[in-house]
Amino acid sequence: MATPRLREAFWLVVVGLAVTAAYGTVFLARSKVLSADGLVWGGAFLVLLLAIHLVVRRVLPLADPWLLPGAGLLTGIGITMTYRIKPELAGKQTAWFVVALVLLALLITLVRDHHVLERYKYLIGASSVLVLLITVSPLGKEINGSRLWLDFGPMQIQPGEFAKLGIVVFLAAYLRENRELLAMRFSPKHLGPLLLFWGASLGLLVAMNDFGTSLLFFGSFLLLVYVATGRAWYPAAGLVSFIAGAAAVYRIAPHVRSRFDVWLDPWATSDTSGYQPLQALFAMADGGLLGRGLGQAYVVAENGATIIPDAQTDFVFAVIANELGFIGAVAVLMCFVVFSWRGFAIAAECRDGFSKLLAFGLAAVFAMQSLIIVGGIVRLLPLTGQTLPFVSYGGSSLLANWLLVGLLLMVSHHTRVTANREQAATA
Repeated sequence: MATPRLREAFWLVVVGLAVTAAYGTVFLARSKVLSADGLVWGGAFLVLLLAIHLVVRRVLPLADPWLLPGAGLLTGIGITMTYRIKPELAGKQTAWFVVALVLLALLITLVRDHHVLERYKYLIGASSVLVLLITVSPLGKEINGSRLWLDFGPMQIQPGEFAKLGIVVFLAAYLRENRELLAMRFSPKHLGPLLLFWGASLGLLVAMNDFGTSLLFFGSFLLLVYVATGRAWYPAAGLVSFIAGAAAVYRIAPHVRSRFDVWLDPWATSDTSGYQPLQALFAMADGGLLGRGLGQAYVVAENGATIIPDAQTDFVFAVIANELGFIGAVAVLMCFVVFSWRGFAIAAECRDGFSKLLAFGLAAVFAMQSLIIVGGIVRLLPLTGQTLPFVSYGGSSLLANWLLVGLLLMVSHHTRVTANREQAATA
């Protein structure tokens, strides 16, 4: 019977070969020259995956075997599409991938047990809020109307990507400690931090001019409260209050109002704000059922400009749908579904409240972020500044999501260790 790590190693090899084939195909389509460069990159990618596999095998031998292959496949797709759209950025994204794996190795090696984080819940929560406040301060940098970045010369960091992890850790620990009180009665004292979180979400919506970040934070918060208490009126009341607050923000924040107007009717805008989402729709329609083929779609003009502005970030899914078609796009979405399912399955197996809430919160954040960005591209939701996890170009997003993988690996390992101990005790 194959062990979890053997299954993981097998699927990592499959992922490495698939990514190598995809990258090599795009490399050939762009360069028009047969070369081993694409295969060399693919080989290096596979070596990196197997290297982190060896670290996990040593530190967390009972961890879930599907997380690394899923994250590796999505990352490989992301780097391949980045090279397809803007080849000069593929090297940077690969470098960020290496850094992400190093941070993942350090996290699981130094922390090992995620319960350590519960002791520092207030410090982690305060630090997460602090970095968001710095982002909306004069130190933050505004790009495309949203204030989401900190500028460090040649490098830009998006603190919200890391803050989402810290806030999930804080909420999981806080709700584990107060879940009985919140479930039994209406307690203003214990609801205080939760009401503060609602106000902060709307405040971020105004200060950052970003609907996606506030929706992601508040949505994950409502789901965690519901799972912790079992009281449906908490998320129901929270959702109604958020909609009411968002309606008020719509009237006072021009950038938010513009995003909603473009969502309602991108053809009716008097400026060029509807150009990007319209081009994305045209690209997805052009892909048809089977797509144009990797490297074959009309994605980049002769002058090097992308047909969909900034396609490697917010709109990379539209390029995937153009080149791989409806079937390929659904296959990529299924990768996100499987990764989210594994996160929720880990949460269901957990024996203690903190582990269960942490795993559920991490999986919910990942699933919601994926839904928000894809929903914006297909016009199910208003456009946001969120990135497609693992796939969109951006170092902050890649680092944060690989740290999320590390947290889920630790939770799954310790859950199975606990289960094995209980079985041994009753045997």
